[in-house]
Amino acid sequence: MSAAQLYTKYTRVWIPDPDEVWRSAEIIKDYKEGDKSLQLKLEDETLYEYPLDLPGSELPFLRNPDILVGQNDLTALSYLHEPAILHNLKVRFLESNHIYTYCGIVLVAINPYEQLPIYEQDVIYAYSGQNMGDMDPHIFAVAEEAYKQMAREEKNQSIIVSGESGAGKTVSAKYAMRFFATVGGSASETNIETKVLASSPIMEAIGNAKTTRNDNSSRFGKYIQIGFDKRYHIIGANMRTYLLEKSRVVFQAEDERNYHIFYQLCASSSLPEFKDLGLTCAEDFFYTSQGGDTSIDGVDGADDFEKTRHAFTLLGVKESHQMTIFRIIAAILHLGNLKIQGERDGEVCSISSEDEHLSSFCSLLGVEHNQMQHWLCHRKLVTTAETYVKSMSLHQVVNARNALAKHIYAQLFNWIVQHINKALHTTVKQHSFIGVLDIYGFETFEVNSFEQFCINYANEKLQQQFNSHVFKLEQEEYMKEGIPWTLIDFYDNQPCIDLIEAKLGILDLLDEECKVPKGTDQNWAQKLYDRHAASQHFQKPRMSNTSFIVLHFADKVEYQSEGFLEKNRDTVYEEQINILKASQYQMVADLFQEEKDAVPATAVAKRMPRINVRSAKPAFKAANKEHRKTVGHQFRNSLQLLMETLNATTPHYVRCIKPNDEKLPFKFDAKRAVQQLRACGVLETIRISAAGFPSRWSYPDFFNRYRVLMNKRDLSKNDKKQICQTLLEDLIKDPDKFQFGRTKIFFRAGQVAYLEKLRADKFRAATIMIQKTVRGWLQRARYQRLRRATLALQRYARGHLARRLFQHLRRTRAAIILQKQYRMLRMRRAFLRVCSATLTIQAFARGMFVRRIYRQMLMEHKATILQKYARGWLARVRFRRAQAAAVVLQCHWRRLRARRQLQALRIEARSAQHLKKLNIGMENKVVQLQRKVDEQNKENKLLNEQLSMLTSAHSSEVEKLKKELQQYQQTQQGDGKQLLSLQEETERLRMELERAHGEREVLEDSHGKERDLLRKRICDLEEENALLKQEKEELNSRILCQSEDEFARNTVEENIQMKKELEEERSRYQNLVKEYASLEQRYDNLRDEMTIFKQTPGHRRNPSNQSSLESDSNNPSICTSEIGDTEDVIQQVEEIGMEKAAMDMTLFLKLQKRVRELELERKKLQAQLEKKEQDSKKSQVNEIKTEVTSEHEDFAYNSLKRQELESENKKLKNELNELRKAIADHATQNDSNDVQDGYNLLLNQLKSANEELEVRKEEVLILRSQIMKAAQQKETGKNMVKERESISPNANWPNSDRHVDQEDAIEAYQGMCETNRKTEDWGYLNEDGELGLAYQGLKQVARLLEAQLQDQRREHEEEMEALKNQVDLMQEELEKQQQAFLQTLQLSPEVQVEFGLQQEITRLTNENLDLKELLEKLEKNEKKLKKQLKIYMKKVQDFEASQTMVPVERRPHEQNMQVAVQRKEKDFQGMLEYYKEDEPLLIRNLITDLKPQAVSATVPCLPAYILYMCIRHADYINDDQKVHSLLTSTINGVKKVLKKHQDDFEMTSFWLANTCRLLHCLKQYSGEEGFMTQNTAKQNEHCLKNFDLTEYRQVLGHLSIQIYQQLINIAESILQPMIVSAVLENESIQGLSSVKPVGHRKYSSNAGDSSYSLDEMIRQLNTFHSIMCDQGLDPEIIQQVFKQLFYMINAIALNNLLLRKDVCSWSTGMQLRFNISQLEEWLHGKNLQQSGAAQTLEPLIQAAQLLQLKKKTSEDAEAICSLCTSLTTQQIVKILNLYTPVNEFEERVTVAFIRNIQKQLQERNDPPQLLLDFKHMFPVLFPFNPSAITMDSIHLPASLNLDFLNKV
Repeated sequence: MSAAQLYTKYTRVWIPDPDEVWRSAEIIKDYKEGDKSLQLKLEDETLYEYPLDLPGSELPFLRNPDILVGQNDLTALSYLHEPAILHNLKVRFLESNHIYTYCGIVLVAINPYEQLPIYEQDVIYAYSGQNMGDMDPHIFAVAEEAYKQMAREEKNQSIIVSGESGAGKTVSAKYAMRFFATVGGSASETNIETKVLASSPIMEAIGNAKTTRNDNSSRFGKYIQIGFDKRYHIIGANMRTYLLEKSRVVFQAEDERNYHIFYQLCASSSLPEFKDLGLTCAEDFFYTSQGGDTSIDGVDGADDFEKTRHAFTLLGVKESHQMTIFRIIAAILHLGNLKIQGERDGEVCSISSEDEHLSSFCSLLGVEHNQMQHWLCHRKLVTTAETYVKSMSLHQVVNARNALAKHIYAQLFNWIVQHINKALHTTVKQHSFIGVLDIYGFETFEVNSFEQFCINYANEKLQQQFNSHVFKLEQEEYMKEGIPWTLIDFYDNQPCIDLIEAKLGILDLLDEECKVPKGTDQNWAQKLYDRHAASQHFQKPRMSNTSFIVLHFADKVEYQSEGFLEKNRDTVYEEQINILKASQYQMVADLFQEEKDAVPATAVAKRMPRINVRSAKPAFKAANKEHRKTVGHQFRNSLQLLMETLNATTPHYVRCIKPNDEKLPFKFDAKRAVQQLRACGVLETIRISAAGFPSRWSYPDFFNRYRVLMNKRDLSKNDKKQICQTLLEDLIKDPDKFQFGRTKIFFRAGQVAYLEKLRADKFRAATIMIQKTVRGWLQRARYQRLRRATLALQRYARGHLARRLFQHLRRTRAAIILQKQYRMLRMRRAFLRVCSATLTIQAFARGMFVRRIYRQMLMEHKATILQKYARGWLARVRFRRAQAAAVVLQCHWRRLRARRQLQALRIEARSAQHLKKLNIGMENKVVQLQRKVDEQNKENKLLNEQLSMLTSAHSSEVEKLKKELQQYQQTQQGDGKQLLSLQEETERLRMELERAHGEREVLEDSHGKERDLLRKRICDLEEENALLKQEKEELNSRILCQSEDEFARNTVEENIQMKKELEEERSRYQNLVKEYASLEQRYDNLRDEMTIFKQTPGHRRNPSNQSSLESDSNNPSICTSEIGDTEDVIQQVEEIGMEKAAMDMTLFLKLQKRVRELELERKKLQAQLEKKEQDSKKSQVNEIKTEVTSEHEDFAYNSLKRQELESENKKLKNELNELRKAIADHATQNDSNDVQDGYNLLLNQLKSANEELEVRKEEVLILRSQIMKAAQQKETGKNMVKERESISPNANWPNSDRHVDQEDAIEAYQGMCETNRKTEDWGYLNEDGELGLAYQGLKQVARLLEAQLQDQRREHEEEMEALKNQVDLMQEELEKQQQAFLQTLQLSPEVQVEFGLQQEITRLTNENLDLKELLEKLEKNEKKLKKQLKIYMKKVQDFEASQTMVPVERRPHEQNMQVAVQRKEKDFQGMLEYYKEDEPLLIRNLITDLKPQAVSATVPCLPAYILYMCIRHADYINDDQKVHSLLTSTINGVKKVLKKHQDDFEMTSFWLANTCRLLHCLKQYSGEEGFMTQNTAKQNEHCLKNFDLTEYRQVLGHLSIQIYQQLINIAESILQPMIVSAVLENESIQGLSSVKPVGHRKYSSNAGDSSYSLDEMIRQLNTFHSIMCDQGLDPEIIQQVFKQLFYMINAIALNNLLLRKDVCSWSTGMQLRFNISQLEEWLHGKNLQQSGAAQTLEPLIQAAQLLQLKKKTSEDAEAICSLCTSLTTQQIVKILNLYTPVNEFEERVTVAFIRNIQKQLQERNDPPQLLLDFKHMFPVLFPFNPSAITMDSIHLPASLNLDFLNKV
């Protein structure tokens, strides 16, 4: 393409600008060949003429389309040049706040001078495993690429971080190391990654300082090698340092500081341990106050010092060594404050012996005071003949002191680095390493000295290595794609490097000048001029003879030669060093030992492969200093070693840019940025890329992007590659502008922009066509609307005129009519006035005459009336007198009766008022009274019957007497006296009879009256009670109406808060369970490693009987398990030896600590439990005293019943054996029919006898218990209980609640004993013997019942008296309440209501408390008795069953009858029996070796049911050891299976289902009422009888949580690779592909990335769901599983969206919303909509909606803020910043719109993190889910090989 085609109208270009470096402009006139200028329009609308005819003038750089601006990779830009790079970085930094940008293989990092939330742990996990280029640029992406290449290619890696001071090199290197520490955590418990990170605070304290450009500038270079093992876990590290700036110890420029450690130590000088250092504030010391301000804003020196000390401790530096380090640092400060006194014009100097700083210096270093005082001011000159001691001048003394201080600090620095390397060293063989180089960038100042020369020399070497590596990568890319390789000319800085390091180069000449005795900086500079004047990289300044200029790759730098020789020599006098060697502190003396005596630094790195790593600086050797290597020589050697290391590794580059010198956040200085871009090699990378084919597209992406430029004929082809080739050959005529590779198309610079222009032109033409058509249609529609409107207007106008004419005519006619009517009305009104006046006159005249006549008649009538009233009054006076007399008499009589009636009414009124205040409990009392009335009626009826019986008896007696009298009269007629006596007797009896009849009638009358009275009172009470109820309901309704809303609101809030707290507590609990599981897993791993160590030669083996499962918990207590684990570790350590077990001591100590913590916690809980038990015992003393009697009765009853049942069992068994024997003998003689008949007959007889016997036994037991009760009362001397007591509330024994006379009971008991003694001799009786025993008992019972009848009558009388007393009490209470009621009536209505409510509430509360207490006592007693009854009944059944089976075993030859009996009695009871020695076989067949497919066709969770049936049998036989062993083996077996199948979803789901089902079975059949509500009667028979397995349920709950977490981890590991591809990248809707508008370059060498579709992920979800459903997992757990998985899908997809620019577009939002709807439909189809899984997708849904919403106006901002409630402010802003239009017609999101969003979201209290924690796990809940399957219906398949299990 020619320039005329490119430089057309509306094309934008870049022109140079002195302020902004580059400025944008737009061409307003097409350029033609030969034009001398270019007509431009600047952004401020000013016109500018760009000259082209000046020397060196060229056409300006073209600007990239806006669609290409803000790209992640600078090399992806179409036009690659400096202004495009600068603008792209500026847009990303200022508008999007993106500090990272790729430039090919280089990561450009701009320091934001602000803490950004992009370095959290979740961001590390988000970048882990991702390819470089897939996500937004980040330091973590570079670190992940290095880690991945190390693992894939097994080659060492290096990350080179460079940049000038303040650009953020140290922070970038720190984040890279943090990434490696997180991703490649150490495999052992040595926590080496923590130590690697802990070295940073130490190195920052001793090697970083404040400069004018940076508050935390690294004044040294370092290279940290992080070593990895074969599994790529961190095992160690090693650090090398370069060129420490020692001059900063003694000199700081303005606004700069010394190293941080000095100020930290001064800030902590007030600590007690630092009193001896003699330190004060930093302003008091010369070495720390030269720069002025000694503080840094926002930095606390004391706090940083604590972090430094903690880091020292973490790295294993002893406390004594730390104190020595601080003493040395303090001594350096005191050394700087020495007062040097000059004499004889400064030629001779001295230091006072009383100088306190000299004393402090000597004491802190432990050296001789006098010697140090002397040799600080003198030096020794050694000649061949003799030795001289010479005084030094003031200048020499100061220089010597400063040199000593620098040397001490440098040696201390090296010592600390060596000890850090020792702490990071490991004995494990290193497999590979990743090096992180934090090196200084290219520097140029106004005054450049030796340090800047060395720094720039190092950068020259690094730039050379960088250029060659970039060139190599480009070559590999071309060769891989099959592109013809043409040599690219790139800048080679080897001549500049030769100028510095070659023979007779700058460094070589400097070393030579240092060897010359009288060498000076001026002589050295002159030698440089003479030697290198002809070099193209060396220049001599015009105005100076002591400076020289070196043309570096970045810029030319002028160096001042002053000080080069001194700094290169680094001279320290031997005498001073010898004094320090003789220090009394060993560490101080070791610092200055000879190099041969020092510990070589290479020892710590002797295991490094291929590269010999050694210290960057050898130890200082004072003697023979002429043979000591100079600083320049040392630096050259260490730099050469570094380059060898880097060349042996795969490098990765991070270039840090400082955006401004003011350290302001997000301020971009274009000049400073361009300087650094030139210096760091970014522009060179761009130049190399631009020289070749920088733009690269894959064929599918190119086809999708530029298909609009293709014709229909080409699109019909199937070969996309051929279509792309045809298109490019048609569009770009020059074949050199593009190349076709195997998978990509390569373009020269500018070709993509040209294609974008063609694409935009095509879209623009299509847009114009669409606009033309639409505008024509709009105009036609507008014309038609105007025509229709005109016709309508005409029609309405004509109608209006017609209507107006019609209205005029109508008004005219109406006016005429109005005139006519008005005239007629006026005439009529005049006539009517005249007529009315005439009539009025006539009326008044006639009225006057009539009134006169009326007055006359009225006077006469009034006179008559007066006469009538006078006569009537006289008559009435007479009547009133008579009437008054009668009334007086009536009043006296009525008053007398009224007083009597009033008195009765008052009594009745009191009674009524009392009843009104009765509580609602009166109903119960009324019911009781009614019951008592009924009882009295029954008693009256009974008495009437007795009376009738007495009457009949009396009449019969009279008849008898009459007969006797007649007989006597016949025999003794002469005896008259006897006759008279008999007659008298008869009369007396008759009188008694009449009196009895009279008494009866009186009783009946009184009873009837009392009954009527009670009925009346009951009716009154019911009425009053109804009224009170009504009033109470009204009041309650009012109160409820007032407080219902508030109560409901408070209740809802409390419920929400409690649910939240419950979830948090459950989450913490399950995290603890997870932590315990991880500790247990670590212990198993350690045990395996120890086993491996033992099997190696020279070690002892474990005992053969030691199993890997012995460490598992054999007790449901977790604490015990952990203690056992600790003991195993101790045993292993003893067996192996301390040397071999040293590496595991950290875990050992952790386990010990954990054991101690758990033991303390257990003791604490035990103390609390004992305290609570003591309190409860104190509170229950009274209750225990009151229940002693009832407990004795229960015990007596139970013991008697047990003895009786045992004896009956023995008898019944004997009879049954005899009966069977007789039947068997008879069976051999008779046929089968006779046998069956006889057998049935005997069974019926036996059944009836047993029933009769049971009745008699119950009565006997009652009598025995009552007798024992009476005996106990007699022994204790207590009175007999008068009230009724219940022996057994659940047993309805007849007459058990009646009082028994003590003597009668004792007599009955003696009779029973005697009867029992007699029955012992009745052995010849079988059935009759039992009946005889019952007959003897009945005799005693009859006597007992007779005594009870008398007691009942006495009790009835006592009850009557008690009722009377109660009535009296109620009357008294009624009077009190009436008084209170009268007092209440005097109060206001509100107070009355309140008082009434208080009274009612108090009464109801008291009654409720009493009833509740009574209910609790009854329930407690009931539960206790039920439990005892179950135990005894079970023992009886067990004993019968065991005895029943004995004859079968003893008589195997009787097969016919015995088999029939056995089948009837041995129905399957849902229990499985096994022998103890078969337990391992059971665990192996049922758990260890079982496959889920083996039981797929059976009942779900069959192993759980089988295990429970085995547990139930062990419980049935009361074998606690068997239960404990089986459950422990089961738990350990499940753990072993899960450990073996850690990645098997089906196996994990299978055992989760079985573990939960076993847990549900243990709950369902535990016997607890709360778990038995849904059981059938048959299932209740299968409950456990003897053992409470609550603790094992807790252990199984913990195991279920562990299995659930493993299941989630497996599912997540399967789904995680699918999520991004299926949800974000999958094109479910064709045609919505969000292809990048530029060539997307992936720099990761990962081959064959797998992509997944949404259908594949849904199929995987279907697989999970079907597996869990088929295996019988609870639906609630399945819902929780998918809720967790969908949360992970949401988190990973959203995190990836927040870190990828290419997917933040409108089309991606549409595609994402469709994919989410597919997932929601899947949830609905699987009936999982209630699981909460859909709610977890809400943030992702809102992100998709955010991508689709309009983003222009403030209304759009309000809509976004109201819609995106599940997204945080940072997430919303991040998505808006990442939003990328797919084409240029879509507008970008403006910065103003984003600021508006931030302003509206300020009130939100969102968390600070940007990404979601995809590893967050919701707390799992296992709801109780009982099974409807009964144990006896389960069939054991033969495939399980469980033949050794016997059904019971």
